[in-house]
Amino acid sequence: NLRKPSSETDIENWASKHFNKHTQGLFRRKVSIANMLAWSSESIKKPMIMTNDRNVKKEACEIFKLIQMYMGDRRAKTDQLNVALEIATKGWSMQGLRDELYIQLCRQTTENFRYESLARGWELMAICLAFFPPTPKFHSYLEGYIYRHMDPVNDTKVTQHIKEILERTNKKKSKLRKKPKPYIEEHDGVAISTYAKYCYNKLQKAALTGAKKGLKKPNIEEIRHAKNAVFNPSMFGSSLQDIINMQKERYPDRQLPWVQTRLSEEVLALNGDQTEGIFRVPGDIDEVNALKLQVDQWKIPTGLEDPHVPASLLKLWYRELEEPLIPHEFYEQCITHYENPEAAIAVVHSLPRINKMVLCYLIRFLQVFVQPANVAVTKMDVNNLAMVMAPNCLRCQSDDPRIIFENTRKEMSFIRVLIQHLDTSFMEGVL
Repeated sequence: NLRKPSSETDIENWASKHFNKHTQGLFRRKVSIANMLAWSSESIKKPMIMTNDRNVKKEACEIFKLIQMYMGDRRAKTDQLNVALEIATKGWSMQGLRDELYIQLCRQTTENFRYESLARGWELMAICLAFFPPTPKFHSYLEGYIYRHMDPVNDTKVTQHIKEILERTNKKKSKLRKKPKPYIEEHDGVAISTYAKYCYNKLQKAALTGAKKGLKKPNIEEIRHAKNAVFNPSMFGSSLQDIINMQKERYPDRQLPWVQTRLSEEVLALNGDQTEGIFRVPGDIDEVNALKLQVDQWKIPTGLEDPHVPASLLKLWYRELEEPLIPHEFYEQCITHYENPEAAIAVVHSLPRINKMVLCYLIRFLQVFVQPANVAVTKMDVNNLAMVMAPNCLRCQSDDPRIIFENTRKEMSFIRVLIQHLDTSFMEGVL
């Protein structure tokens, strides 16, 4: 449950408390907060946010230049993706730099009259949010900033504002020379609200999951994927229906998500049913990240050796579904009938068709692992499997720790009952 976005005045108050005092010109006049929160073609001499960290002080000025390069406001020595990679790597590696980076992005996307630069600034914010969130103290500020740009009405205002500024610029130029060269910036009309909506959702998820896990730094392939994800949604974190819609062009006849069946088949192909601790022991996080990138680009996984890797990613896919596999409106029925096989099975058959199919495929898959010959090797009996899988199927919406604790036991029992009693034979051959 995230805080309500802060208001405009809160942002200026926040800035007045946390910003360095910047001066300009021969007489070192103090720069107003409003100017410090507006696009600048100049570089900065010190961080925008007060800090005692020497590394942050040094990197803050460098990262501002890199942002200007990515947005096309400063000449870059390398291509856009490599500039983005350098920015994302610095933010991912240095936690103290993250709020500074996000406030700089807010600045460079405010009062920016170059449409291409503006769109690139929002694109860069989307890329950064794929790798790390801001700190909790800055979260509500960034949330509020993004929230205000989500309204499509704002897009019209931005376009109009840019038009007015360009007209004023041309008038000034016409006074200086006889034949003014009209400056009309062509853009593809991509609405800033589209970027803002994506960033808003990404910020909420990043606040819950934290920064990219593992020891490996971001790589160019991940940057490219993060950039494209704004207009090509991921199979992770989407709704089941959206995932089915995404795969219609590639797999028009499939009834189940390709990502679900593909990863399940990988687990079995690597003898996961004969691997101790399967679904309990986590796979190497860097390998899981690499596999996620492959799968999200519809590539058949290659070079896999450890079944724990696809098993971990499969659990993550279920857990990250936009809505839980068993939708919230069925939750109470599940924890009420956690010991009653007939009632539990009835709940499954009352689910929306896509949820029912995906759940039944999962249960059929888990029924492979509870065969005594497999349990003898994996040490994962029906209780263990229910325990690790229940949180990926059901989500308790209560904030009360006692209710959460009590319901955890019931959720496990509900999934255990399904593994033991649900007839999934009708799923034979369904893909």
